[in-house]
Amino acid sequence: MKARMGARMGARATLAMLAVVLAQAAWSVQPDEVLADPALEHRARQIGQVLRCPVCQGENIDESNAPISRDLRLYVRERLTEGDSDAEVIAAVTQRFGEYVLFEPKAEGANLLLYWAGPVMALLAALGAWLFLRRRQTDAAPPPALSADERAQLDRLLRDQDS
Repeated sequence: MKARMGARMGARATLAMLAVVLAQAAWSVQPDEVLADPALEHRARQIGQVLRCPVCQGENIDESNAPISRDLRLYVRERLTEGDSDAEVIAAVTQRFGEYVLFEPKAEGANLLLYWAGPVMALLAALGAWLFLRRRQTDAAPPPALSADERAQLDRLLRDQDS
């Protein structure tokens, strides 16, 4: 009986969380922003997914509730109804706000440094680790053998310790 109640509670909690998540997405794009043409609305949502909100941390304009995101969503829809291509709309927003608004900046110019920095740093770290381990292996030379006097002294100390 308790197991069945626990399963029901878990299912209800899961449904409640799912409703909250879906409601968040529904609240971000306001009804007055939705275009009548489903094809244009689909394109607007795709563009909204690749443009970052200028004031939010890591949210696209389609999911953000910030006023600037609403303005950008309206701007994107306005440009699409005027006949602009997706690339033209993205270029216009990028020209106004810079490449920061793109979730995936173009791999050219100074951005190439950012694209290559991670892999280059990983290779340098691997090379450094390899050199460190290699040097450590060669530096660990076996200790020199004991001389006859040292051996006799060691034997004497061991005998004294046993007694």
